[in-house]
Amino acid sequence: MNTNKILNKHRVAPFLTLLATCFFGCGGPGDVKDVSTRSTSVGASKIENAAEATPVATSEPAARFELTDQEGNQFDSADLQGKVWMGSVFFANCPGPCFRENQAIADILREIDDPNFVAVSLTCDPENDTPAALEHYADRFEADPQRWKFLTGDMDVIKRVGTKTFFLPVEIGVHSERGVVFDRQGRLRGSYHLLQEDRVERLKKLIRDVLAEDDATVDTQEVD
Repeated sequence: MNTNKILNKHRVAPFLTLLATCFFGCGGPGDVKDVSTRSTSVGASKIENAAEATPVATSEPAARFELTDQEGNQFDSADLQGKVWMGSVFFANCPGPCFRENQAIADILREIDDPNFVAVSLTCDPENDTPAALEHYADRFEADPQRWKFLTGDMDVIKRVGTKTFFLPVEIGVHSERGVVFDRQGRLRGSYHLLQEDRVERLKKLIRDVLAEDDATVDTQEVD
């Protein structure tokens, strides 16, 4: 087995462990709750701040996946090659936090008006979040379907992308309030909370920095 891959796997593991402590249950389908940080009531959110930004080894390029976007078209993550993109998880019937999370993403997309930056939002309630439902939801944010993909599909695929690519927990009605940034080579570069203004500012700086890169050699990630 390739020694570099073994080392990379072990160096990324603390990043995954750190993120796993920072998720919450929105409530909703099945009223699934966060098993590590239970909210005081169904539908409430609880955020546990991660430690200050901790650099870890750059991951390998994200594995390819295919889902369906809000227009009913097949989405192939291979189309993200050469673009900087941010992943997140939500569901349309979320009682509150998801709207604020997506409002933050809408604000980021307006401020960073670059066609090479794309947002990719996965629903964690695909049974209810059909393409038509997601299109209606996307309209609330005046989302440009070329720059902001709301994705649905098989829950097993969604869970795999969430846990193995975004390093975020994904269950029905359970997700993280984080934006996860990938560079033009599809490598995970950092993760920040979307409901905290200071973290969003750091997230925007990371996106701009990654957009400005012209060197494929990068050796750190940021998590906060």
